[in-house]
Amino acid sequence: MTLRIHSTGPLALLQDKGRYGHQSVGVTPGGPMDEHAFDWANKLVDNDSNATQIEITLGQFSCTFYAATTIALTGADMGAKLNGDAISPWQSYAINSGDKLEMSIAKSGLRAYLAVSGGFKVETILGSSATVSRDGLGGDDGKGSALIPNRLIRYSVDVSQLSASFSEPRLRKQVPSRFIPTYDRHINIGVIPSYQYNDFSIADRQRFFSSIYTVSTNIDRMGYRLSGEPIHCKRNNLISEGIALGSIQIPSDGQPIVLMRDRQTIGGYPKIGCVVHADINRLAQCLPGSTVQFYEKELYSAEAELMIQRQFFTSYCS
Repeated sequence: MTLRIHSTGPLALLQDKGRYGHQSVGVTPGGPMDEHAFDWANKLVDNDSNATQIEITLGQFSCTFYAATTIALTGADMGAKLNGDAISPWQSYAINSGDKLEMSIAKSGLRAYLAVSGGFKVETILGSSATVSRDGLGGDDGKGSALIPNRLIRYSVDVSQLSASFSEPRLRKQVPSRFIPTYDRHINIGVIPSYQYNDFSIADRQRFFSSIYTVSTNIDRMGYRLSGEPIHCKRNNLISEGIALGSIQIPSDGQPIVLMRDRQTIGGYPKIGCVVHADINRLAQCLPGSTVQFYEKELYSAEAELMIQRQFFTSYCS
């Protein structure tokens, strides 16, 4: 059975957890920009944690479902309506054949996630459906294309809904309020210092952590460029090396760039540190004009938090 897309807004992409194990040959992992919201969407519809979803940027997405299923919406509140009735994010709903979902503009945050029971059924490339346009991989055409109007996306029928008939949106599950983030215009971001940290002067390191940076308009799935007090590295002739998610590059203009899901696999700019995993999700929801301040975080603390998160979703989404 299928979903027909009517409008996609600025950007709508199919994403699973990402395409891992291929960075050595120049293939970036991709995956959901906000993994926290992605994980909760799959949990709400009892999916495997890697089930494919639609990542919607800014809003103005609409579609019609042509088979009974259960859907979940998480991430940014985009004023979603089901058959004209308002529904809230961080919840799941029973769907009938012919139901229409419409979204307006994000009220706060930047990205929303739409999951269906069983996940969207698309061909995998190198073991993943994640759409990475720069690499020409993933998506419903296997070539890295964004979703477009009139595209049909397959999903499995939810047999538990076949005998149901609802004239009103039916709430199935909702995320406990303590796990729902607020997408504030200012966030504090934890940073693990890199092995190049000491190549920055004490004054520049202090400036980096004491400054408030603004999210520029130059942001995408590859990276977030920030603007504020410039900092500089003592070394400029670095050999290109592998790049981790969240790496904070400092180019010649001194303005930090946080590398995101579709980052290049190698780079030669000095790196002052790496944003912790949980705060990558928060940064991914920041609009241009938002402000961030960095603080130093211990590696063991960041690892423990990530382990707890992954254990939670692995145990409940399998």
